Amino acid sequence: MTDATINSDHSESAFSGTAMSHDDHNHEGGSDRPVLLAIGVILVVYILATIAGWTKPATAHVAAEAAHGEAAHADEAHAAAGEHAAAGETHGDAAPSGDHGHSHPAPHMFAVIPFIALLGAIAVFPLLGFTAHWWESNRNRFLVAVILAGITLLYYAVMYVEAGFGAALTRLDHAILKEYIPFIVLLFSLYVISGGIRIEGDMAAHPGTNAVFLMVGGLLASFIGTTGAAMLLVRPLIETNKERKYVQHTVVFFIFVVCNCGGLLLPIGDPPLFLGYLEGVDFLWTMRNLWMPWLMVNTTLIVMFYLADKFYFYPKETVSDVARDETEITPLRIRGLMPNALLLIGVILSVALLDPQKPFPGTDWHPFVYLREVVQLVLVGLSLALGSQAVRSDNKFNYHAIVEVAALFVGIFICMQPALELLNLHGPTLGIDTPQKFFWITGSLSAVLDNAPTYLVFFRTADAQYTGHKLVEMLHHVGSPDAVEASIKLMAISLGAVFMGAMTYIGNGPNFMVRAIAEESGVRMPSFFGYVLFYSVPILLPVMIVMSLIFLR
Repeated sequence: MTDATINSDHSESAFSGTAMSHDDHNHEGGSDRPVLLAIGVILVVYILATIAGWTKPATAHVAAEAAHGEAAHADEAHAAAGEHAAAGETHGDAAPSGDHGHSHPAPHMFAVIPFIALLGAIAVFPLLGFTAHWWESNRNRFLVAVILAGITLLYYAVMYVEAGFGAALTRLDHAILKEYIPFIVLLFSLYVISGGIRIEGDMAAHPGTNAVFLMVGGLLASFIGTTGAAMLLVRPLIETNKERKYVQHTVVFFIFVVCNCGGLLLPIGDPPLFLGYLEGVDFLWTMRNLWMPWLMVNTTLIVMFYLADKFYFYPKETVSDVARDETEITPLRIRGLMPNALLLIGVILSVALLDPQKPFPGTDWHPFVYLREVVQLVLVGLSLALGSQAVRSDNKFNYHAIVEVAALFVGIFICMQPALELLNLHGPTLGIDTPQKFFWITGSLSAVLDNAPTYLVFFRTADAQYTGHKLVEMLHHVGSPDAVEASIKLMAISLGAVFMGAMTYIGNGPNFMVRAIAEESGVRMPSFFGYVLFYSVPILLPVMIVMSLIFLR
């Protein structure tokens, strides 16, 4: 995801940066009442749309999929297999980026320029002195994203081979309705609900204590998301280490494990994996196939941290600092666990069970379109209404980071449509045909760009290599050589996007959030290049090399 700035000094509107008044539903980020009102309106509109029959799943496609043996419906069944989880009705044009029949002409290469420009802005603008402050405003980020998205849609409306309003509308439908809405609602749900839980206390900052923080965070990251786990644990970690002078390495390893490598086991762990889930990857595929690399990488990093902290950094602490650390202890306690823990479980269940493409377990009933997203928003509403506002205030919770992601990804999902279509057409000829190539190319780009669209680009590249079939279809041919090949390619793409997002601050959103919180708390963090040169390259990169040689042969 994208970089985010945490502002704990004053309350501001997440979008405009203007001051907001406080009331009984206020906290660091302003009032929750507009959010609750919006959720209520969405719920009412959804109920009315369901009564009107507008949210029924695409039963024609479901029937075609069940009757795939009939030649008359073979093509229809194939199209149904490629529908996204959010798709609910048959649209005039098939989603172009998922069309293996290549019925749409390829866009021109220059159509990807807005996509490259947007990713470049995300990577470069925060680092340049004359744009860094301007880029901090979510309004300006949204402005850039919308302008570049508008240029992309204008290309389809005016300059594309099959130019017209319908061509632009088809891409808008595919990008926003089928991908963006499920993506951003899940992130929003995890972000808001986890923001209602606070772990506080000051334990002795022994190397073992810090290692336990990393272990707990690495496990939680797969179940409440890397952003949720990072926001939940970074402040108690810093509070525990406040008496120590050598803390920088602890926060960096926290970024490695909790903000990135820990979120590999479920689609809700990291945004790239959720995009794969929307493409049709089974909910538990990541856990079944990636648990060994997850265990190896996170265990290795935690052991490396423990040894470095115990034998190098901790002995460098002064006697007086160690004495203060041992005596200034407050008991660990968790506030806001109820009802938010139950609500987080509800989010996980909604993702696993309410997929419109699949019947509800044990039944023939297909969930209504967007029912999953509406359930998640209702859970957010319950968290805001029933949870403690004092906890959110103490967490300095605000909507700035999630609004940033929402603002930028509107543009990303639209601007990347030409790139996805080109990869669908030309993917088999690019020479990216081995797991090692998929891992290192996906990983390298995930380190310097955003790992979510990078994952999707190379997912589609692998998908295009199976003529007449889809990558996710090949995964179901258990035991066949094609299934094994497809599985290891998807493993490589997933591992590259999730693990290598830790290589830089801009590889994944929580990286920047944790850095900002640490610096606000007095921890001197390395610069962008210092992080890469002194931590990522000498520590994380060798682990990635060994992991790839073991699991991606």
